[in-house]
Amino acid sequence: MPSPQHDTLNLMFRNRPELAVEMLRDRLGVEVPDGLPVQLVGNELNDRPSKDLYPDTVITVGPRHDPKHAIIVEIQQKKDETKRKQLPRYAVALWLQLSCPITVLVICPDARVAAWAAEPIPFEVPGCALKCEVIGPEQIPPVTDPAEAAAHPELAALSVMAHGEDAPVVEAFMSALQRLPDEHAPQYYEYAYRLASMAARHVMEKLMESATWPVYSPFARKHYGKGVQVGRTEGRAEGVLTVLQVRGIPVSDADRDRITSCTDLNRLDDWMRRAVTATSTADLFDDTPERSAG
Repeated sequence: MPSPQHDTLNLMFRNRPELAVEMLRDRLGVEVPDGLPVQLVGNELNDRPSKDLYPDTVITVGPRHDPKHAIIVEIQQKKDETKRKQLPRYAVALWLQLSCPITVLVICPDARVAAWAAEPIPFEVPGCALKCEVIGPEQIPPVTDPAEAAAHPELAALSVMAHGEDAPVVEAFMSALQRLPDEHAPQYYEYAYRLASMAARHVMEKLMESATWPVYSPFARKHYGKGVQVGRTEGRAEGVLTVLQVRGIPVSDADRDRITSCTDLNRLDDWMRRAVTATSTADLFDDTPERSAG
């Protein structure tokens, strides 16, 4: 089962596909057509007669009916040769489907995995190899300016993931939350919190608790209070509801009550993972002990 970190990274690119273009252009110097619409498209590929292929995320640049560039985003947390060998298949299948330039963008939270992912992948066709574009910790800048963090909240969340041991990075991110609309701040906090190391999470929680935080926002008071257990579960529950809202999945009053009244952090984390791919709230609760008992 994909980890919370994998699901969170994937969700960031799905929620705002322009992020993939920005990372390629700004961090890796890859030329991607400018001034064109960028959209998420279906990730079901096929290179008949083989089985269906499902990369993490597929994004196109240009009109849907005539894309000028396509990006496959893959989250790679560990060295996995089986998964790695699938990447050329993804690229070829998408090229056959769209007939436009294809870039495979691999996101690696670990520097050693990033170095491994950057190595060319030989095709089974002699003389052919796939060179992926890779974003690892070295390609993610430490964002220490709150204004920059507020202007680029996804990059700031990635910076917390890559450089969260550096207190100014976490402080800049937390300060930036105060500059974001209240309806967006919980989503970005949840991104960063789920991507962060335990040490960085501790700093985030301490900053949220601190009465010296410059503006103790309504978001902080409502979702995290003084960092007690109830605040943590409320924050997780709000994260689940935020993912469902962003993905356009209707939530009934009964389902909302069920989510917000849950005090089991493990169950809330499980619901968060399911929310990333769910098609309805029923997918969230399927096979949970509560559901089986009912």
